Amino acid sequence: MTLKAAIIPVTPFQQNCTILFDDEEMRGVVVDPGGEVERIRAAVEKAGVAVEAIWLTHGHIDHAGAAMDLKDALGVEIIGPHAADLKLLHNLETQAQMFGLTGQVRNVTPDRFLEDGDVVSFAGHEFQVLHCPGHAPGHVVYYSPDAKFAHVGDVLFNGSIGRTDLAGGDHDALIRSIKDKLLPLGDDVSFICGHGPGGRFGDERRNNPFLI
Repeated sequence: MTLKAAIIPVTPFQQNCTILFDDEEMRGVVVDPGGEVERIRAAVEKAGVAVEAIWLTHGHIDHAGAAMDLKDALGVEIIGPHAADLKLLHNLETQAQMFGLTGQVRNVTPDRFLEDGDVVSFAGHEFQVLHCPGHAPGHVVYYSPDAKFAHVGDVLFNGSIGRTDLAGGDHDALIRSIKDKLLPLGDDVSFICGHGPGGRFGDERRNNPFLI
């Protein structure tokens, strides 16, 4: 079994909606459907993946804006993030008004919230759940020890870190999340982030100006 990923940048935010799947069983999950449901569904069909769940890293509009519509379209559960993001998820429609997206976004009520240390899986691929606040209070990271891979959402970027000037942001908490929970996983761990190119933890530990 090999873990694969397909990235669909969606909405003007160019958020990396991600299909994680097993390349033999062709079963997987959609991580952070921020918008453009029909594009996401077309990518799922093109990849030939049977989607078993929607995983959310956090409750910002660019990551969760289409979660309810995709849930209805695919008939699957929404899993994550941590319950600390419930307020954000229940205010997505208000956020949408601020961005001129009225009627295009629905508030989200996950079927299951996640805690630090939980394990989620599909097709035999297990992911550890790491609660990594700082960018958002309930942000979680999904880490596969077997694949040495993490989906880090907006906690860490290639050469940068998540912004902390939004509601619930906390710069010191974000740095602790990265240094205490992510980097100790190993320099050889590769990651997909919420926007832009991914990378490896070792390169970020050595070169990311926000972590040196």
